[in-house]
Amino acid sequence: MRLEQFEQSVWPHLSLDRRGPRPTLALHKIFNYILQALYMGCQWKMLPIDRNAEGHPEIHYTRIYRTFRRWQADGCIDAIFFSGSVQQLHQDQLLDLSVIHGDGTTTAAKKGGDNLGYSGHKHLKGDKVVALCDRNCNVIAPFISAPGNRNESPLLRDALPSLTAMARAIGAGLHGSIVSLDGVYDCRANRKAIFNRGMTPNIPENPRGRKTPKRGRKQRYDPAIFEERFRTIERVFAWEDKFRRLLLRFERISDVHYAFKTLAYTMINLRHYC
Repeated sequence: MRLEQFEQSVWPHLSLDRRGPRPTLALHKIFNYILQALYMGCQWKMLPIDRNAEGHPEIHYTRIYRTFRRWQADGCIDAIFFSGSVQQLHQDQLLDLSVIHGDGTTTAAKKGGDNLGYSGHKHLKGDKVVALCDRNCNVIAPFISAPGNRNESPLLRDALPSLTAMARAIGAGLHGSIVSLDGVYDCRANRKAIFNRGMTPNIPENPRGRKTPKRGRKQRYDPAIFEERFRTIERVFAWEDKFRRLLLRFERISDVHYAFKTLAYTMINLRHYC
């Protein structure tokens, strides 16, 4: 990340050490080392750290890890995502909230850890997240995480309050917006939760193994809007795969993995300024 972009979007939301000597390395350089770990997917001790004049590494990898954990515990990563990317995109009129696309994705965990479950559909043990994005492939709300054996449909009702809180904080209106989801989220509770927030669901009816069509009035559904999902939320998940740290979950602590995922979504949102 360039220094100008770092000072604008990242530096105002970082916390500093309260004790001990001041770091000799700039926070911009430390943040770029964290991004290298996110993009390369290597171990912390394998980071390509530059050498100083004496031929020694300019910083020890454990200090980079401790700095990242402190920023994650202090809420700096979440603040960078919200204030540094989402709010900035809204101020620059780069958000298109007329249609909101949502979907879930599952990550396999090879080394175990917390917040995990075996997904019989994916045939793997891991965790899943439900993310929401706008029509311009910008992740607009903090994602909802759960073990891999959880059904995605109830998770949407946990994601909607975060969506409305985000819109209220940045001053954006969601009244009349269309929420496009796949058939997994087709249930009365999800449709009611979307309607109660002034939005319109665009969800194809899930037959659930019925041999005959369901009786009653057909739900509103626009196939053209549904087809946008493959150019928006599926593209976001494809961009997420370029961050090799997120292809497989090797962090046993889920908060560390989710901090990396939040940072990846921030980088996807900041692509407009690169």
